[in-house]
Amino acid sequence: MIRANTDRKWLPLYEALASEVRLRILELLAEKSMNLKEIAERLELSSAILTMHVRKLELAGLIDTNMVRKEGGTHKICSLAETSVEIVLPQAGVTERTFYEQHIPVGHYTSFEVYPTCGLATREKLVGQYDDPRYFLDPERVNAAIIWFGKGYVEYKMPNYLLPSQEPEELEISLELASEAPGANDQWPSDIRFYLNDIRLGEWTSPGDYGAHARGRFTPEWWTIPLNQYGLWKVLRVNRQGTYMDGQKISDTTLDDLRLEKHFWTLRFAVEDDATHVGGLTLYGSGFGNYNQDIQIRVYYSQRR
Repeated sequence: MIRANTDRKWLPLYEALASEVRLRILELLAEKSMNLKEIAERLELSSAILTMHVRKLELAGLIDTNMVRKEGGTHKICSLAETSVEIVLPQAGVTERTFYEQHIPVGHYTSFEVYPTCGLATREKLVGQYDDPRYFLDPERVNAAIIWFGKGYVEYKMPNYLLPSQEPEELEISLELASEAPGANDQWPSDIRFYLNDIRLGEWTSPGDYGAHARGRFTPEWWTIPLNQYGLWKVLRVNRQGTYMDGQKISDTTLDDLRLEKHFWTLRFAVEDDATHVGGLTLYGSGFGNYNQDIQIRVYYSQRR
C-alpha cells in the first residue's frame, strides 16, 4: 500500500492517476501482467504514447516493468506494484507529530528458530546453501537483504531512545513481507504473528509468496524466477485503542500492555505450528523486493507535563 499525503514529493503519483488512459492500464494489469504490445493493442495506442503512460505509472511506483526473454525475443512485462493508495489530507488543529525512527536490516536478528524451506541472501549472493538453518548463524548474515523460512521465528532487539520526559503515543512497524512457498506461489496463505516484548500484537494472513510471474523492482538480476521476488508493504500500528494492520484492528493489545519502559525492546515475527495456515515467512530488506527499505520502526511521542 502507498500511504501518501500533501507533501510535494507525491505529485508524480497524483499526476499518474489523473489520466483515464493510465487508469485503464491499471485495470488491465489487475487482470494479468502484460507486455507493452499487448497493452497497446487493447487500448489502440501507438507504442510511443503507451511508453509515455507506462513511464509515468512506473515513476509513481504503481507498476513494475521487467525485461523478460520469451518466445525467442525480449519483452517488457508490466505488472501492478501496489494494491491500494491511501491519501492522508491535512486536518485543522492537527500538528505534525514528533517521532524517533530506526531502520533494522533484516539480517540483524538477535535470535531465531527456523525450519526449511529456509535461507538468506545478500544483494550479491546466497549465504551458504538452501534449506540449512546453520547458515542463519553465518557471520555474513548481517548483510542479508532477504531471509525466508517455512516456520519458526526471527527476533530483533532495538534500543529504546525515549527519555523519561517523553510519553509514547503510538508505535509503528513497517516492513515488506510475504509467505514462503517452495519456489513461488501467489496463492500460499500464511498466518504471521507479531510480538513485542513477548506480548502478542496480533496475526495477519499473508496471501502468498510472490514472484512466479514478475520480478521485484529492486531484486538483483542474479536472483532467478521462480523464486520469491517481492512482498507486500505492511504497516502495523499500536496505540492506546489497540493494534491495527493497515488501519484495520487486529487485536486489543495496546501500548500500555507492552512494557515500553524497558531499555531494549524485542520484536518477533513468527509462523507457529498451531496456526491455521503454516505457510512460512519471507522478509525483504533494502536491495530486494519492491520497496528498497529495511524494517522501519517509528515511535511517536509527546512531552510529559
